[in-house]
Amino acid sequence: MTSITRPGTGTAFPTEGRSALAAVLLGQAEEAAWVRLAQIGVGALAAVLYLANLTISGFANTYYSAAALAASQSWPAWFFGSFDAANFITVDKPPLATMLMGLSVRLLGLSSWSILLPEAVAGIATVVVLFALVRRSFGPVAATIAGLVMALTPVAALIFRYNNPDALLTLLLVAAAWAFVRGLEDGRLRWIVAAAILVGFGFNTKYLQAYLVLPAFAITYLVAAPGRIRRRVGVLVVALVAVGLSSGWWVLAVELIPAAARPYIGGSTNDSALQLLLGYDGLSRILGGGAVGGGGSPVGSPGGGFSGAIGILRLLNDQFGGQIGWLIPFALIGLVTGLAIRLRASRLDPARAGYLMWGLWLVVNGIVFSFMSGIIHSYYAVVLAPAIAALVGAGTVDLWALRGRFRFGGFAFALTIVVSAVWASLLLGRTLGSAPGLGIVILVVAGIVAVIVAVPASGARRQTQLVAAGLGLAVLLAGPASYTIATVATAYSGGDPRSGPATADGGSGGPTRAGGSVGAASYGTASALVTYLLANRGSATWIVATTSTDAAATLELASGAPVMAMGGFSGTDPAPTLAAFKALVVSGQVRYVLVDSRGFGGAFGPGGGFGPDGGSASTAASIDAWASSVGRAVSYGGFGGILYDLSGVAAAGGS
Repeated sequence: MTSITRPGTGTAFPTEGRSALAAVLLGQAEEAAWVRLAQIGVGALAAVLYLANLTISGFANTYYSAAALAASQSWPAWFFGSFDAANFITVDKPPLATMLMGLSVRLLGLSSWSILLPEAVAGIATVVVLFALVRRSFGPVAATIAGLVMALTPVAALIFRYNNPDALLTLLLVAAAWAFVRGLEDGRLRWIVAAAILVGFGFNTKYLQAYLVLPAFAITYLVAAPGRIRRRVGVLVVALVAVGLSSGWWVLAVELIPAAARPYIGGSTNDSALQLLLGYDGLSRILGGGAVGGGGSPVGSPGGGFSGAIGILRLLNDQFGGQIGWLIPFALIGLVTGLAIRLRASRLDPARAGYLMWGLWLVVNGIVFSFMSGIIHSYYAVVLAPAIAALVGAGTVDLWALRGRFRFGGFAFALTIVVSAVWASLLLGRTLGSAPGLGIVILVVAGIVAVIVAVPASGARRQTQLVAAGLGLAVLLAGPASYTIATVATAYSGGDPRSGPATADGGSGGPTRAGGSVGAASYGTASALVTYLLANRGSATWIVATTSTDAAATLELASGAPVMAMGGFSGTDPAPTLAAFKALVVSGQVRYVLVDSRGFGGAFGPGGGFGPDGGSASTAASIDAWASSVGRAVSYGGFGGILYDLSGVAAAGGS
């Protein structure tokens, strides 16, 4: 094996030997055996947490599960991210996550397992890649701690067991960071381009949120990459082009395809993917309902009513705190400590570059999430977990090292443990009836550990301090671990899941807190209706049309047939128009309309809630009103809405 040494660092990086994939999975050949065992261990822990009891949530977010089914049935639906296999309307996100789930369903058949397995695998891969990435910058001890923190972060346990696109997004961004660090090490353009392409893939998973890591990459590269400043700027220009190309191909394809030859772009106000990414899924999320096409929050509520008041402390509030906030104080102290220690380090120092990258990752994402005025869910914070984990791992190693540099250097480590323990106890105080007494245990153990590590020591007493430091880290992980265990044991559904047990704000893990839960009762409701619709469908393309996305998803998953989700996710998209819907009825493509489907726990009630037009449901309401006035109500042996048969309208030519 050969290696290179970055000038001014004295740190060697292998350039030959194991392939990049083998290096991630197995480490470098010259490393101690315990390092590989540690990586296998944290990967195994992630596998247990993310795979155990995986199917407890059933189809989880049925909105995306229906799209995955459609993607498995139709290649056009797979490409566009359509909600139904007949390609009436897309989901309100780019298609990469549903593409992955669609392939899983196509391969394994439709089931809770096939829907949720890709997310669990993404979670395991995220932990393994993060371990390899932190090891390169900070060493194996920091990597082991980072892997444990990542695996035990409650919001990670939630999202890597759930079928929202955030799971794939997080993996892609961590993989991009790994490629980026490789590019910092040897200066090769190909790794920076690879990182840019992976960010572009993240864009096609969740649009502009993927770009929040770009300031961290760009600034770190300008500061810490080898070569003259002109070359560094040139590399960033190439990377910017790569990001643009890998991001824009799907949006460009959709914009170039005639509207008549593709589904309506769900979430947009004018059937445009570009307007969607700038409006409802873009600037409207940050600035609120008045930005670029409108659409952020319901009834003017900052954060969409999901994530508490705007402000610098939002990530520590009742909605976010238990999801991601446990070790934020530790991460910030570790960041400041690590940068302070390396004030005079070489510009090319890999550890300083690592602190800069992860620090900017945490700060930029944290500030954006804290001050977003549009829709923001607490589970968005999963992308903060890799940065927090890396900074805790690196910070622990450096805080421990301070003991050897200063006589009373242990006080910094002791203070960090105490601050983190107090904060963990406060978070646990918000929990209703879960793990009683755990907060007190954390405070007591952390206090004892702090006293031990603060006192200067050597020899045998140093070993005692090392054991105490390990115990201190373990007790700080007890709080998030309790939330994570509760998450593994809880069924979730709908669009706003939160990990962990119930909290004092009334939020809790599971269906009761998810907007529009669809459980066993709803599927029981669907059974009679599905039987009737399939028996009487005739030649209709869609077995039924409805303005409730939850009803549409439930019926589609239960029947395996296309269901028209009029108005898209929130029932407010202007698709179809009343005239277009009448034409579909006349042509025989739609026969039945389900009106007032609240029995299914509709996403925001029939035809509404909030969406790209700020809450108007006039298009969907006009169709429901027309169907109610001209259709024939039929009895299908169940409940959950009024089913209207429009075949008589079709026979009369639409009048």
